[in-house]
Amino acid sequence: MSTNVGENATPEQPSSVPKLDKLKKVSIIPLIFLIFYEVSGGPFGVEDTVRAAGPLLSLVGFLVFPLIWSVPEALITAEMGTMFPENGGYVVWVSSALGPFWGFQLGWMKWLSGVIDNALYPVLFLDYLKSAIPIIASGFPRIIAVLVLTLILTYMNYRGLTIVGWAAILLGIFSLSPFLVMGLISIPRIKPKRWKMMDLKSVKWGLYLNTLFWNLNYWDSVSTLAGEVNNPGRTLPKALLYAVVLVVLGYFLPLLVGTGAVEVNRELWSDGYFSEVGRVIGGVWLRTWVQVASALSNMGMFVAEMSSDSFQLLGMAERGMLPEFFAKRSRYGTPLIGILFSASGVVLLSWLSFQEIVAAENFLYCFGMLMEFVAFVKLRIKFPNVSRPYKIPVGKIGGVLMCIVPTLLIFVVLALATLKVFLISISAVIIGLVLQPCLKYIERKRWFRFSVNPDLPDIFAA
Repeated sequence: MSTNVGENATPEQPSSVPKLDKLKKVSIIPLIFLIFYEVSGGPFGVEDTVRAAGPLLSLVGFLVFPLIWSVPEALITAEMGTMFPENGGYVVWVSSALGPFWGFQLGWMKWLSGVIDNALYPVLFLDYLKSAIPIIASGFPRIIAVLVLTLILTYMNYRGLTIVGWAAILLGIFSLSPFLVMGLISIPRIKPKRWKMMDLKSVKWGLYLNTLFWNLNYWDSVSTLAGEVNNPGRTLPKALLYAVVLVVLGYFLPLLVGTGAVEVNRELWSDGYFSEVGRVIGGVWLRTWVQVASALSNMGMFVAEMSSDSFQLLGMAERGMLPEFFAKRSRYGTPLIGILFSASGVVLLSWLSFQEIVAAENFLYCFGMLMEFVAFVKLRIKFPNVSRPYKIPVGKIGGVLMCIVPTLLIFVVLALATLKVFLISISAVIIGLVLQPCLKYIERKRWFRFSVNPDLPDIFAA
């Protein structure tokens, strides 16, 4: 019998859920590209590292940072995701280790962080189109365009994770292909001495670290899809491994080409500059290709992020943390209410600026990751013999050591936050601290129905 995360929830499955055994599960190739888009989406947005620190530190950053941040996070996600192969993902890990109150807090911060992140993509998509369609640059037409684009992409999520996965494959191939062409035709132009440019006195460390962090996090997002994956014990670790390689190469090689083949002016390297690099190397046709690839990449990131966010809400409802209606699935097996809530959050937050979005989501994400690291170590100690289809080949002490450097990095990112970002993020944390007791009060008053899926395992016992 499953142990209830909700205090008074009744352990029964919502009757509105379709027969899940008939729904098609996600296989490894679509899962790789879903992870790719949850984390990266291509080299669009990495240009600020060159502006902040120059070519050498930019290239070194995208080689070293994955080792000290991305790889540990991906390994922990592989172990915990196969230990708890359900849609609550990291919420379930933290609930098992630290209790349902902190599991809910993590779920709130991660969901809000994901929605803030997703609010960026329709705006960036329109920014790439406004030179061709000036009317969507500002005002009421831009608002309508954001709403229409959000509606179209939300409908894709509604139609099913399989469709989203295969769309991610096609978008991923198209988004990366111009950089393969750029790399080939740039070979005669490359001057390796440009890669050595560095001036430590002029490095903007806040921009540099925030950009690296933003482009190399969210590996744990795939855990909220674990319940939809075919044979997660084998598929999830492999998909994470291949996705790490794809993401790192997708950043490093375009930066290597761009900084080596074009005269480096750091001030010009800002978001969207790769299209200008394409023009210099190949001409207008290559610039257009990069611009279209970048625009479509934003679509891929949107649908992948919304999938994780909405299935996370479904997983929390199946554990009794949210009202039962969040566990309602559409006839395509998708979390209907979770999708609608996530889409509404995207629309409401789309007024934020790019830099504010990156800094605010990084701040919230850091809080969440601290809880995940603590949960990983505590579960190694609390349940050492519980089945883990994938287990990181280190002991308890090795697990602690593996988390030290990423934790120090988190504190650095938190320390670099501006006062405005700090206040906004702390306000969001306080809302979560108040929201959970309010939901428990609603549950006790029976204003909404809460229930626990009886097919889920007990997460509090070995």
